[in-house]
Amino acid sequence: MSGRTRLALCAYAATLLAAGSLIPLVEEAGWLVPAAVLLGVQSGAGALARRAPLARSVTVAVQTLVTLVLLTLVFVRDLALFGVVPTPGALVGLGELLMAGGEDVGTYAIPAPLTDGIELMMVGGVLVIGLAVDAMAVTFRSAAPAGLPLLALYSVAAGLSDGGAGWLWFVLAASGYLLLLLAEGRDRLSQWGRVFGGASRTKGGLADGLSGVSGGSSPVRTGRRIGVLALGVALVAPLALPSLDTGLLGGSGPGNGRGSGGGTISAVNPLVSLQNNLNQPENREVMTYRSNIQDPQSLYLRILALDEFNGSEWRSSTRRLTDIPDRLPLPEGLGADVSVTEVRTNISASRSYQQTYLPLPYPASEVRIGGRWRYEPEGRTLVGDDGQTTRGAQYEVGSLVVEPTAEQLAAAGAPPEKLLREYTRVPDSLPAVVAETAERVTEGSANAYERAVKLQDWFASEGGFTYDTSVTSGTGTTAIARFLRDKEGFCVHFSFSMAAMARTLGIPARVAVGFTPGTMKSDGAISVGLRDAHAWPELYFEGVGWTRFEPTPSRGSTPSWTRPEVPTDGASDVAEPSATASAAPSAAPSAENSCPPQLRQEGGCGPSQEPGAALPTDRGTPAGTVLLVVLAAVAVLVLPLSPLLWRTRTRNRRLGTGGRTPADAAARTMAAWREVADTAWDHGIAPDDSLTPRKAAARIVRLGRLDTTAAEAVHRIAGSVEQVLYAPEPRPAAGAADDALAVRAGLEAAASRGARLRAMFLPRSSVRVVWALTERRAALAERWAARPGAGRWSARLRRLSRQHG
Repeated sequence: MSGRTRLALCAYAATLLAAGSLIPLVEEAGWLVPAAVLLGVQSGAGALARRAPLARSVTVAVQTLVTLVLLTLVFVRDLALFGVVPTPGALVGLGELLMAGGEDVGTYAIPAPLTDGIELMMVGGVLVIGLAVDAMAVTFRSAAPAGLPLLALYSVAAGLSDGGAGWLWFVLAASGYLLLLLAEGRDRLSQWGRVFGGASRTKGGLADGLSGVSGGSSPVRTGRRIGVLALGVALVAPLALPSLDTGLLGGSGPGNGRGSGGGTISAVNPLVSLQNNLNQPENREVMTYRSNIQDPQSLYLRILALDEFNGSEWRSSTRRLTDIPDRLPLPEGLGADVSVTEVRTNISASRSYQQTYLPLPYPASEVRIGGRWRYEPEGRTLVGDDGQTTRGAQYEVGSLVVEPTAEQLAAAGAPPEKLLREYTRVPDSLPAVVAETAERVTEGSANAYERAVKLQDWFASEGGFTYDTSVTSGTGTTAIARFLRDKEGFCVHFSFSMAAMARTLGIPARVAVGFTPGTMKSDGAISVGLRDAHAWPELYFEGVGWTRFEPTPSRGSTPSWTRPEVPTDGASDVAEPSATASAAPSAAPSAENSCPPQLRQEGGCGPSQEPGAALPTDRGTPAGTVLLVVLAAVAVLVLPLSPLLWRTRTRNRRLGTGGRTPADAAARTMAAWREVADTAWDHGIAPDDSLTPRKAAARIVRLGRLDTTAAEAVHRIAGSVEQVLYAPEPRPAAGAADDALAVRAGLEAAASRGARLRAMFLPRSSVRVVWALTERRAALAERWAARPGAGRWSARLRRLSRQHG
């Protein structure tokens, strides 16, 4: 077997081993078989092209064409000429299938079903990486840079699964890369004939180091040792790094980490350290998740409920635990006439996040998780047993999205006597001002639902409260009275104050602790950090059950059943498909006849060289050429997608959560309005700065042919913008980011397929980048012209140009 053939086989094996890290991303591994077959055909095409022989750039071009033909044959043969030859229609079909795969990635949680679009992304991605590895390692004879595409393949898998690829896949990918390096080293050394290996190990053997009977090549043995050592360090070193320790909300506990932590939270009173988590200088990630819920901003991750208020603190009652049933019972009090949708959520907890309660969407209907977990029926929570924690847990949750109407909540009957007695109990030490304030705020209400909404709105917007995490915490009756007097606090104060006031009005109430929905990442997953820790009140309504309310301003999302105007459906996030391309390198280095240093030291060069010793015919590509090829490949991959990447980054920055002051709320409103204007521009509705926000919204509704939901959303944002621009004390409505996403969904639904593709890959608003660069260039030119002596240098340059002209 020739050296190139051996190297090609190793490149093929290395790519397949790295591709194995993609297996945890989908439910079925059947895609790996066609990927392996097509990758073998692609590698074979490269081997035949190199035997021809063809120029290196032509070899890569041949492999690229073969890859396109293979993808056409497998995925869109009905649109191809003779089922094989790619036509414009086949290329469009591949593009549409790729877009469908991107939408599927954004819709399904990991592990996702193997749809046609996802299979194309998986198989096509492996082929593109295989082409890059084969070109670098075999065609250009430089195996070291081939580790970059292999690392990219593994990193994508590890990033999408939040580390779910596991250590085994890393070891396999790393082993494939080391095998490739070893094959290249042996191939290079074999071109010099017999390799110097030190003294002979055979009895009476020569000591000149050129005997072929040596037990092994010293460079090869050294390379293996270095590779094993590096791999061992890579696996062992992370175990010594500091990390987050135990704590109900991810705060630091009695571990070995040296970073600033959030304080240990016991299962009895988690509110103690919630303030520390909110004030962390770094929003350290504690978990990521993917869900097919229509409105991700309504997916709170609930840890447990605090249902006992003894005057000094809110705490969780002692409850009995049972085994986890296959299907959790329906929530207490939920009637058959309430709209309910079941959704699936896949959650991956960080290995640095350790606590005994499992974060779950509420109310969970089914939980699939390994380990020792127990179920607490009253609070519908899962508790670790015998030292079981959430560290590195990966689990799937089925949960119910309960969407009651205002009419159903208003018509709720009296709760059961036992539940009413337990969840309306308040301590005797509760100051009278709490009940008096509750009566005053809810005066004129016709039912418990109206009282609850008035309490929520009073805390969130009408009562003059300020969100401030630096305020002294406390969960007792004195803290409630102080909070009602000073009107400054954070989610702990808002939640337990509203719950206490609701109990004085005869409404069953408790406090839930967990996390707000988090922040969406560029890959469609949602990241939850320490600063997403939150507390909120849950009130009970017969026929609906325990219902979430959100009295804390600028935190979380206001429940739809408490808003005056409720959209009929949520806007789903559109995942951006990824596209890949390969670059055909064109530079080829010339061979160089030079003596290796090792043989030169032993006198193996010149006249005394052994007859018949082979000289090297190819020393590989210079490092500079390889770097240029890699940069060119990156440019070919990134440049066509740069408008899409810029718009995605801009959208995430504008609609991301941040800041809790009124000024921050105003800034979020204006950012959402700019996002709506740019989204409309991307879909062909050019901005008109001469219009008022209200008229601009009406224009977008008219030209964009928006449906009722999207039209209401854009008018809500326009109203908030008017509040920010013109009101003496602006009070923008919450949910501007959700409304902006709803407008985007409405514009996409009304647009043609071509318009949607244009808006995604060539957004018109990306011209703002050119404008920004032009402005920076003009500013630099003005700054340069204002420098002392700039006029003298300009005159001198003009004289030189005339002399040489």
